[in-house]
Amino acid sequence: MDPNKNKNNRGGKDPRRRSLLIGAVLWALVLVFFFHFVAGQIEKRGTEEVPYSTFVQMVKEDRVATVELAANKYTFYLKEDMPEALVNGSEDLAEVMAEQMRKGGATRYITATIPLETQDIRPLLDEHGVEYGSVVKEESSYLMNVLMGYILPMLLMVGLLVLLMRRMGGMGGLGGVGKANAKVYMEKSTGVTFADVAGQDEAKESLEEVIDFLHHPDKYTEIGAKLPKGALLVGPPGTGKTLLAKAVAGEADVPFFSISGSDFVEMFVGVGASRVRDLFKEASKVAPCIVFIDEIDTIGKTRDNRMGGNDEREQTLNQLLAEMDGFDPTKGIILLAATNRPEVLDQALLRPGRFDRRITIDRPNLAGRLATLQVHTRRIRLAEDVDLKRVALATAGTVGADLANLVNEAALRAVRLGRKAVRQEDLLAAFELVIAGTEKKGSVLTEFEKKLVAYHEVGHAMVAYKQKNTEPVQKITIVPHTQGSLGYTLLMPEEDKTELRTKDELLARIAVSMGGRAAEEVVLNTMTNGAAQDIQDATAIARNMVAMYGMSDRFGMMALASKRSQYLDGGYGMDCAQDTAAEMDEAVRVILDQCYDQAVQILKDSRADMDKVVAYLLEKETITGAEMVAIIEGRDPATADSPLLDALRPEPKPAPEPVVQPAAEEPKPAEATPAEPVREETTDGGADAPAEPFDGEDPF
Repeated sequence: MDPNKNKNNRGGKDPRRRSLLIGAVLWALVLVFFFHFVAGQIEKRGTEEVPYSTFVQMVKEDRVATVELAANKYTFYLKEDMPEALVNGSEDLAEVMAEQMRKGGATRYITATIPLETQDIRPLLDEHGVEYGSVVKEESSYLMNVLMGYILPMLLMVGLLVLLMRRMGGMGGLGGVGKANAKVYMEKSTGVTFADVAGQDEAKESLEEVIDFLHHPDKYTEIGAKLPKGALLVGPPGTGKTLLAKAVAGEADVPFFSISGSDFVEMFVGVGASRVRDLFKEASKVAPCIVFIDEIDTIGKTRDNRMGGNDEREQTLNQLLAEMDGFDPTKGIILLAATNRPEVLDQALLRPGRFDRRITIDRPNLAGRLATLQVHTRRIRLAEDVDLKRVALATAGTVGADLANLVNEAALRAVRLGRKAVRQEDLLAAFELVIAGTEKKGSVLTEFEKKLVAYHEVGHAMVAYKQKNTEPVQKITIVPHTQGSLGYTLLMPEEDKTELRTKDELLARIAVSMGGRAAEEVVLNTMTNGAAQDIQDATAIARNMVAMYGMSDRFGMMALASKRSQYLDGGYGMDCAQDTAAEMDEAVRVILDQCYDQAVQILKDSRADMDKVVAYLLEKETITGAEMVAIIEGRDPATADSPLLDALRPEPKPAPEPVVQPAAEEPKPAEATPAEPVREETTDGGADAPAEPFDGEDPF
């Protein structure tokens, strides 16, 4: 059942339609009279009325070119080639008229006719060679003049206004400003089910009860249970809140109303409230159904006294609260809303009876990332060497949108290289692209800049390697990338970890961030602006330790700030006096100075090892963390395995060929021959040889 059909059946009985039609007629009348007034003014422009005696004088002085004779007036035009010398002096009216014409003034003059018993003007015109005549006009009735001049233009104006308003949004108000422009999906037209949503098992379990109620409402009503009226989906951007709402409608096989919070807000006060009423009215006609409001924080912000009582956003929120209290939950109208700023929502919106449930859709864990990758690669042709579990292990902290982008970039890279399937190395390159962007192949660094960048990046890596409570180094590169960096050091855990961090881990992260600037000072005795982002990251961690984590000796367990947007930028607002904030800055500086001194001391003690790693990095431009460890321990870096490459490389599958084949070829006289075919078959199989990813062409 389409709600739009019911609306069209109301016809002209809708008072809003009649008001729109009356408004269009009034506007048409105003426009028609306005155009007639403008046309009259344009016709009078360039025309000046003069006495009859002046007209006769100018004819006698041979100044008039043509005359149009009419029953009540003469319209005459002056000659353009009028002589400069005039007869009666500059004060004469004819002289003034001629002067006006030369300066671009009026060239068309009107004079009233003289009585009929006076002398005829035509002999005088003939004597002076003036052309004269009368304008021929077709005779028409007064009714025809009114019809063609007023009624017909007004009808055309009304038609154009009505057509324009229909194009702008229907007949539900001026341009449809009061209409709820919700996108309605009927039955399974959303095309999304729970099979398309991965990594959010807890959220799906919370919404399965909603679906079951829509399918079997009797077993809930028999016991006296009521379905929650609304569910609020909160989480970081890209985690799939909108996708999950569509999946609920797809699983329940009910109509799905989708509208953004910004669609309710208009410049006219009361329009948003009208749209809320219209939306719930249409939803009640096709119940059971699901109404989804995306970015509800647009209209659901906390109300305060600064807005006043007639604010458009506040009236819209009040109407939404009234509608949620008014509709019957037994009809099966489920309201879903999504936001990534739940802290700004009004408390009246979050109380029980309105949004009864708050479902958090957070970043997926290892199992969730694996399931998400499996969903996004269902239509991607993958090579045999792809192991999605290893890719999920390497992409800790990402959301579903990031993983979808990674898979798509890998597929695009495979097409650029002329492949028919996506390989593991494509996923590796796409992973680097998401982190740091593409390489700047045209960027050329001088030898001094290369040395400076190399010591800066190795400084980060050495401080991370020499400390406990740090994540292992996975990659060091001095190749410029499009994200604005001349190089970067990649640290990544070897296993999936939560966001829980100890004080020692946070201090170690600050010291690692300071490692680049410390290396510049220890080795080259200089400072560069390349450490700007490192300083910002370190300062943010130290400020959070003092203001929010209670890890400062000066303030102890005192909270000096509160987080404002935990799912967006993670910023916070100060909840202390200005004097306390100044003391907090001093405590932050103490932490930064201690960590910087620690990083400087580590690099001074490890100067020899750092020089070896820098020399190897300048030669290769990109090395792995395992190669750095091998250099420090005195081993050959070419034989080192990288934890990151191991994470992205598929697990070696046990192949029977290396065991069976030597036994089958034992009777052959050449004993060294079986070893070579075994090596060739291992290389030609699904997995690459262990030494291949560490060639000069490999990005890692």
